[in-house]
Amino acid sequence: MAGPPRARDPQSVLFACAMNSVRSPMAESLLRHMFPQGLYVKSAGARKGELDPFVVAVMDELGQDISAHKPQTFEELEDWEGLNFDLIITLSPEAHHKALELTRTLAADVEYWPTQDPTTIEGSRDQKLAAYREVCDQLLMRIRRRFAKVGAASG
Repeated sequence: MAGPPRARDPQSVLFACAMNSVRSPMAESLLRHMFPQGLYVKSAGARKGELDPFVVAVMDELGQDISAHKPQTFEELEDWEGLNFDLIITLSPEAHHKALELTRTLAADVEYWPTQDPTTIEGSRDQKLAAYREVCDQLLMRIRRRFAKVGAASG
């Protein structure tokens, strides 16, 4: 077999976006709930933001409480626990650039999943929530497709 099988079957996954306040905490929660055991999941941002209340509302609709999420940067995560991840999934160009910079010295695979930023949507609360739900649905589909064969979990 050529090379380590790490990317195909990661044990630890880091989701990264611009500010760790919308897309990456969403993805972190979705994957963590899909694999409550056996997969270590975290998220970080290229810059530090504030947790978005729309994200909390949309995830709450799925029965996932992320209200205690504290946005953090790559640097903070590295300081606190190191960046020992098999796979880094980036959701924004800024985070992708940062991850590629970091992985020059890390043995982690990087995948880029361009994901729309729902904070740019103008309109009513319902229109904004719809945009966040759409991003959440897209992330869930990508996660299901990417991690369908990880472990023996089904459902």
